[in-house]
Amino acid sequence: MTDKKDVCNEEIFQSIFNTNYKPLMNYLYYKYGDWEKSKDIMQDSFIKLWDKCKEVPYDKAKGYVFVSAKNAYLNYIKRQQMISRHHDGLNRNILYAQSPDHCLEEKQFLEKINRIISSLPSQHRQIFLMNRIDEKTYKEIAAVLEISVKTVEKKMHDTLKIVREKIGNI
Repeated sequence: MTDKKDVCNEEIFQSIFNTNYKPLMNYLYYKYGDWEKSKDIMQDSFIKLWDKCKEVPYDKAKGYVFVSAKNAYLNYIKRQQMISRHHDGLNRNILYAQSPDHCLEEKQFLEKINRIISSLPSQHRQIFLMNRIDEKTYKEIAAVLEISVKTVEKKMHDTLKIVREKIGNI
């Protein structure tokens, strides 16, 4: 008879579950902050282990359950983000469908913003676009333009002041 513990043995599986369910729940909850979803994923991970018990050695069972749970939660988050983006797109389309005037107003507003940005002094415009469009930090902008971070901060402050004044009450 072999010395290996068989994960498919109900007593051994129960032991794995009892030893790891609480640490796994805590890991998922602390990492993602959703108790109910963490509980569902924890249970699904143990079910997946049971389904694959012949393929998973005893000494790898804990790792298998944790990795399975982590991957399941990451997939859940990606799916939620995709759904959210889809809903945002639908909501925008509904707004446009309900209000054709909104499209015209938005177009006029974007044209005004573009005119304001175009009228900015060259370095101000460059700093503004690098920060707001390219999402660069002031430190990154300073390195690219070979100026101090304080200069970037001052020029960005001046630019935002100009933009706010020219936009007015829209």
